[in-house]
Amino acid sequence: MADDNKYVFLNRDLSWLSFNQRVLMEAADKTVPLYSRISFLSIFSSNLDEFFRVRMPSIFAFTSIDAKKTSLREEYPKELVQQVQDTVLKHQQEFGRILSEEIIPELQQNNICLYYGEPIRAEHKETIREYFLSKVLSFLQPVLLHKENQPNVFLENNALYFIVDVEAEEAPGKHQYAVLNIPSSNLPRFKELPKLGQDNYLLFVDDVIRENLQEIFPAFIVHGAWSVKLTRDAEMNLEDEFIGDLADKIEKQLEKREVGHATRLLYDSAMPAGVKDFVQKYFLLRKEEMAEGGRYHNLKDLGSLPNPVKGKLTYSNWSPVFHPEFDTHRSIFQSIAEKEKLLHLPYHSYNYILRFFNEAAIDPHVKEIFVTLYRVAADSHIVNALISAAKNGKKVTVFVELKARFDEANNLKWSKKMKAAGIKIINSIPGLKVHAKVALVKRWENKKWQDYSFMATGNFNESTGRFYTDHVLFTTQPEFADELEQLFVYLQSRTQPVLYGKISFKHLLVSQFNMIKRFNKLIDREIKNALKGRPARIIIKLNNLQERAMIEKLYEASRAGVQVDLLVRSICSLAPGVPGQSENIKVRRIVDRYLEHARVFVFYNDGAPEYYMGSADWMNRNLHSRIEVVFPIYDKNLQEELQHILDIQLQDNCKAVLLSNRMENERVSSEGTPLEAQQAIYDYVKAKG
Repeated sequence: MADDNKYVFLNRDLSWLSFNQRVLMEAADKTVPLYSRISFLSIFSSNLDEFFRVRMPSIFAFTSIDAKKTSLREEYPKELVQQVQDTVLKHQQEFGRILSEEIIPELQQNNICLYYGEPIRAEHKETIREYFLSKVLSFLQPVLLHKENQPNVFLENNALYFIVDVEAEEAPGKHQYAVLNIPSSNLPRFKELPKLGQDNYLLFVDDVIRENLQEIFPAFIVHGAWSVKLTRDAEMNLEDEFIGDLADKIEKQLEKREVGHATRLLYDSAMPAGVKDFVQKYFLLRKEEMAEGGRYHNLKDLGSLPNPVKGKLTYSNWSPVFHPEFDTHRSIFQSIAEKEKLLHLPYHSYNYILRFFNEAAIDPHVKEIFVTLYRVAADSHIVNALISAAKNGKKVTVFVELKARFDEANNLKWSKKMKAAGIKIINSIPGLKVHAKVALVKRWENKKWQDYSFMATGNFNESTGRFYTDHVLFTTQPEFADELEQLFVYLQSRTQPVLYGKISFKHLLVSQFNMIKRFNKLIDREIKNALKGRPARIIIKLNNLQERAMIEKLYEASRAGVQVDLLVRSICSLAPGVPGQSENIKVRRIVDRYLEHARVFVFYNDGAPEYYMGSADWMNRNLHSRIEVVFPIYDKNLQEELQHILDIQLQDNCKAVLLSNRMENERVSSEGTPLEAQQAIYDYVKAKG
């Protein structure tokens, strides 16, 4: 650190790309089953698409501003665009190397042959032609391009196209260009071809079209075809205020999303320079919006690559573990009343979450249900249970976040269905997103109310619940229920909740109210203990760490001698191991078969540690522009359970890497007994069951 007033921070966007490079490392790991490695290639590609849709517009915008504000220029230096493009190119080259030099040869070793630019075997040509004429041709829409700077065709977001160089037979020597769509959203991206001997053959639909270009342009000589893909800005640009009906505004904005400004045109590196220049000018693109790629784009589709040897070459399934304490009574509410419970998803069965809502829907003693929904499954059992509850005469109140990026349309659909069923729907708050994962069920028992609280780090989405790691607390503690009820009062009325005679939360940490203050107080206590020579330690697990004031607080703790262990899956703007700043901070990343999604906070407190979990990352948006809920774990047995899981993750020497202050993913030393955290956690949860 240069001086006491100048801390070192890592750039959030380069840090995110560093995380995506960690995903790529998993694709290159030969200990991972082959088709699971292919899945990591798919995840890498999908992540990169989202980066160019969501982050690249901000990078272009803020680096172009003649900013006098120091913090803006620090986060968006003029050279950031070039740094991002250089990093992405390097990662894409590594992606191509892994695919072509490792994955495809290993597929061949397992009698699976994926055509990847090589000539098609004569034995397959008739099958390909038949498939083209019967299935593919009806979806093709070739368009000849006219003058530069006057585009007569619109490239849809992230759709695939060929730029085709043709020469009319009636006008020899006069080259023209055409755009031809590749209908990968209408048809499977891969075609399975007849086996030859023991070998199974797979072909990109792109190559089905390449093989038959002359059929599409019968009056032309075809000189070449190169694939392109245009990525567009995905930002909603909503004025987040209640002027008119918000649902109508979002529907209109969703229509505009797919026609947003271009952020990247990915083109085949084999495209001749003259063709590339024409494409750039024709589609009114800037040089920095042109990105070199390979022969095939949208390789997120590798996630759907057919596996002819079913049941092999992939991770074996881990059967979800049943929690015996939930099954001590026929009613899930009796089980929770007997003892509060903690679920670890997806190791534990998701069925308990479905049971919680399903039983609430039909239980005659349940009178009211409150829930927040951020991302809803496309065919949501939870929402259907809430609809059933309303039809059964229960009072159901649901906050639906309509501004959940990429889930707006689905959430809007369910919001309308719930409202039609008689559910009280609360929609988005001005200037805020509600990201909290909480529910409250009010049950009339023995002539008094008994409240059942559900609080989690995720996940009201049964689809993502299969592969997101989360923690879920079920409890009847009245203090939690009182504060959750007051939170729902705020969400409905927009008036400050009044608790215990004043505006405050005593147990829950709620962003916009007390979260930052409480976190600072908890860190300050560790700092004081360290300065007094007492043991001091902080363990924090997050998806993203970017909010500078909280990072500075951790730097302050490190300088005071507090041992800080961070598990940060993705963005991390904190620079660990910087002399005079963060020598006592270590940052680990874990990438494995499940997506690490939980947020957990532990403060040693001089031997009486305090444990918290919740929905909040330490990002500007989470702490300043969202309603998040973090909750304490008071039960000693549950604390020990949570600590054991954290200890496993901190000892992982197979899937964990240490993040350096240069944003490098450094493998943890593999000395000693190998420990793979997700496998060990599954074994631990299973043994407890």
